[in-house]
Amino acid sequence: MSNFVIEQYAAMKCFDVIIIGAGAAGMMCAIEAAKRQRRVLLIDHSTKLGRKILISGGGRCNFTNIHCSTDNYQSENPHFCKSALSRFTSQDFIHLVEKYKIPYHEKKLGQLFCTRSAHDIVHMLKSECDRASVKILLGCSVSRIDIVDGSPQVGFTLKVGMTKELIFQCRSLVIATGGLSIPKLGATNFGYKVAEKFGLNIIPPRPALDGFVFTGKDESFFRNLSGISFKVKLTCNKKSFIENILITHRGLSGPAALQGSLYWNPGDEIKIEPFAPLPHRFVDSFLINFCSEYLNHWKLKPSSTIGYRKAEVTKGGVDTNELSSQTMESQKVPGLYFIGEVVDVTGWLGGSNFQWAWSSGWAAGQAV
Repeated sequence: MSNFVIEQYAAMKCFDVIIIGAGAAGMMCAIEAAKRQRRVLLIDHSTKLGRKILISGGGRCNFTNIHCSTDNYQSENPHFCKSALSRFTSQDFIHLVEKYKIPYHEKKLGQLFCTRSAHDIVHMLKSECDRASVKILLGCSVSRIDIVDGSPQVGFTLKVGMTKELIFQCRSLVIATGGLSIPKLGATNFGYKVAEKFGLNIIPPRPALDGFVFTGKDESFFRNLSGISFKVKLTCNKKSFIENILITHRGLSGPAALQGSLYWNPGDEIKIEPFAPLPHRFVDSFLINFCSEYLNHWKLKPSSTIGYRKAEVTKGGVDTNELSSQTMESQKVPGLYFIGEVVDVTGWLGGSNFQWAWSSGWAAGQAV
């Protein structure tokens, strides 16, 4: 970033709203707040907007699900997401996509994808930010956050590390920094650290929408069948999903396994009920290694999931009991908001997590 641009930002020390995290939730919040005539600064340590959007859906971005409902989310408080999801629905986001004439299609089970590229969604959000005069500062990290004069009613100060350290002040501070999944994109625990600094409880984060890993005899069985896929009913902790599984060299992946991982805890069993016809290679190997009576109701105990490297999302996060479901504002620290994946609300595979980002970002944008 040029010295000229740095000097421009240095002169703009005070904002109504500062949002840390320029992903799906952060950009949506910035757009809505700026449309309400708030002076908004959007900050991200990445040099690109919406990096997770760009890689999602194989580069096509599964941006929402037309069947999205509160039943598609996992949280310690399953009712928390109801307000935001009901006030900004999947249809509301579809209207925005159609306003920009972005071609899209339904792949399966209500999952909507861009026909061309995920870049269309990022360009749309950037255009909305520009129209609303959102200021965007990329490639810099927030090194310190403090409450002004010890009172959050006054606001917050932020130290932003660049070639020249800048200090900003705001009345409302929004944390939209996501979870720990896919660290190669720059995922960090920044949001959790901010919550802990201000005394908010954290539901322990764990990788989710992730494949299962096995050890011992089970691992050997899977390794020899790597690449085989077939339809099953997979059940974990009374939640069942009818989708395909994919056998990998270490265990199980595919939509059914990823969905089941959202409800799996270390030590839990999963139950697999295959649908006919089954691949002959799988049946032959199964009958050699296991009792035939288990073929139609196979119980397994994974040793772990693959981990954050492959997990699509992070479950857990900022405890929803600490936040207003209407505004996403902290109950303890007025003016402090948490939105998107950093919050303990995690959706099913297939567009639900992006919808939570849009809805929670929209809700906070109406309040800041």
